[in-house]
Amino acid sequence: MSGRALVTGAAGQDGSYLAELLLGEGYDVVGVVRNPDAAHVNLAGVRDRIELVDVDLLDQNALAATLRTHATTEVYNLASPSFVPRSWDYPVETAEFAAVGVTSLLEAVRAVDEGIRVYQASSSEIFGEPAEVPQTESTPLAPVTPYGVAKAYGHFIIGSYRRRYGLHASGGILYNHESPRRPVDFLPSKVANAAAAISLGLETELRLGDLDAQRDWGYAKDYVDAMWRIVQHAEPGDYVIATGQLHSVRELTEIAFAHVGLDWPAHVRVDDSLKRGQAELHHLIGDNARARRTLGWQPTIGFEALVQLLVDAAVTRLTSS
Repeated sequence: MSGRALVTGAAGQDGSYLAELLLGEGYDVVGVVRNPDAAHVNLAGVRDRIELVDVDLLDQNALAATLRTHATTEVYNLASPSFVPRSWDYPVETAEFAAVGVTSLLEAVRAVDEGIRVYQASSSEIFGEPAEVPQTESTPLAPVTPYGVAKAYGHFIIGSYRRRYGLHASGGILYNHESPRRPVDFLPSKVANAAAAISLGLETELRLGDLDAQRDWGYAKDYVDAMWRIVQHAEPGDYVIATGQLHSVRELTEIAFAHVGLDWPAHVRVDDSLKRGQAELHHLIGDNARARRTLGWQPTIGFEALVQLLVDAAVTRLTSS
């Protein structure tokens, strides 16, 4: 066996893809989820090969007991609220899981075995309104959302424990990454689902906010591969994981609708109530040079292919339901 991995947030987009990757590499995988007996659709393909447990990430002793019981060698901490706008509605919960939970996990690792390798899921939201474009691992942090602030704490505490205790604790500063496993709350999935539904006669229009808003969008499977590479590297550290390319909501929409033979302006309506206004972040684009150079990592799928993949998955889902 390659090792024994604990994955928090295992039922989510990233957690489920990571579980599949780790199983393919010969790991024993334990997934932390809120309800082990639930269906967990994202894990359907590997449900019989992964053990699911319910552990309170704020309970250091429970975490330590889990690490001991499963003789864990690697921990991937992916558990936190991931839909950024919602962090304004639940700022305390966001802080608990994305900040305090990280510290609890690190203390549990110290109590059990300081040789356990730790991956912390960081986010481009820690840069907020960035001081430089593109952003690198040394770009100053300036978060502006509760999610970004909590993630910044987690990012800093990983570095602090790495420096003070010598832990192999690393952070992946991940930019937006999508897949068919993303809920429709997320914009690319929302657009892909609408394009598919309209092409099938199930819906008639899509309402969007700022068509000129831009993001650095990548493919979730590529980003999960980066997580694993980060943990395998001999030296711990932080890495920007991004495509290095910005694309607008307009581009996203045009590609999605064209893929199903539709003229997007005929079906898309701009709704000012959906615009984020001052909450909209700009110029978040990552420089992945360190990951390319040190980890041998690079994206495998381009933006247009990613959008088409999302639309195809939505068509399949809607026609089979």
